[in-house]
Amino acid sequence: MKLTATPILLLLALFSFGITKAQQIQMPQASPAATISQKIGLTDVKLEYSRPSVKDRKIFGTLVPYGEVWRTGANASTKITFSTPVKVEGHEVSAGTYALYAIPNKKEWTFILSDNLELWGAIGYTDENDVLRFTVPSKKSKEMYETMELSFNDMTDTGATLNLHWEKTAAGFRIETEVDPVVMAQIQEMVIDAKSDNPGLLYQAASYYYTNDKDMEQAHEWIQKSVAADPKYWTVHLKAKIEDKLGLTEEAIQSAEMSKQLADEAKNMDYVNLNDRLIKALQ
Repeated sequence: MKLTATPILLLLALFSFGITKAQQIQMPQASPAATISQKIGLTDVKLEYSRPSVKDRKIFGTLVPYGEVWRTGANASTKITFSTPVKVEGHEVSAGTYALYAIPNKKEWTFILSDNLELWGAIGYTDENDVLRFTVPSKKSKEMYETMELSFNDMTDTGATLNLHWEKTAAGFRIETEVDPVVMAQIQEMVIDAKSDNPGLLYQAASYYYTNDKDMEQAHEWIQKSVAADPKYWTVHLKAKIEDKLGLTEEAIQSAEMSKQLADEAKNMDYVNLNDRLIKALQ
């Protein structure tokens, strides 16, 4: 059976295309891709973006015009993912993945969360898909950032600031998460309702109450049970601190001395020193 010229040429073209695809030369990207993952409170936050560099160019106001929607990076639009609902600059945002756009200006930036994840950069962007828009001040940074950088800073137990630096410009916004209701629900279920005698759970519950200035009498009850069941230098040290908050100075000193002895036996000088400082402050 003979093949006509047209099918033969088609087969050759397809074969050649396959070789070309397989033999692509791997080269460094002009704007390398980056992924950042950060735990904020109990929430996982992930950023996916490409990092352009200055390369002797004027960036804001020229390469990235003022007053126009920008992809907040290079190549595809920057993506931000929240594993739980969060507050962004005080605004409620549902869990999920969003495209992160920005509108730079000289003294302030508008950031945009969009649910359209399919665009290449800002090409085809419309505000119909905006989930949130908010404006924050921008400022000049002392340091020169050759390559654009997104980073999480000013971390607390419940929040963080997402900062953008490029060239000598900085802008950012605050992300806050729900922590206390989640932790308190776990304590209610696992410790209070279950009437737990697990020393580890009792220690965790007492520690959370102590750190967050909740019911110190309840915290003291839990830590006493934890220490009675399984005395560790860190649990006894917490007992001393709770007793200090309750004004039980003599009991606090005794607990700190016990914690110091246990820490010394375990060769943990950090806790030995912590207890020395606590005892000195209590005397």
